[in-house]
Amino acid sequence: MSMPVAVTDENFEGEIEKHSGLAVVDFWAAWCGPCRIIAPILDQLAVEYAGRAKVAKLDVDSNLKTSTRFNVRSIPMVLFFKDGKVVDQVIGAVPRPVLEEKFRKHAA
Repeated sequence: MSMPVAVTDENFEGEIEKHSGLAVVDFWAAWCGPCRIIAPILDQLAVEYAGRAKVAKLDVDSNLKTSTRFNVRSIPMVLFFKDGKVVDQVIGAVPRPVLEEKFRKHAA
């Protein structure tokens, strides 16, 4: 997988929580400016970490159940799952090195 995959309330468990290894989920919305800032960074990291990390996007407006379950109150919020469990998070539009460090740390 080289591009982020779209996940929903319906397929979140199968795509993310049952995924073996690192899964990175970008909680975003179309109207969110900061979300558009980090989107290309995550796209690049998805390509660079293909085979080592699964990158996914979840639209918070269309998937309230999952957003509520993970207490998403501010977007963009990027959650890092390792073997189905949340191990890290980043909130807000952060520079590429911040996201890259989290990928490096958890994809090992």
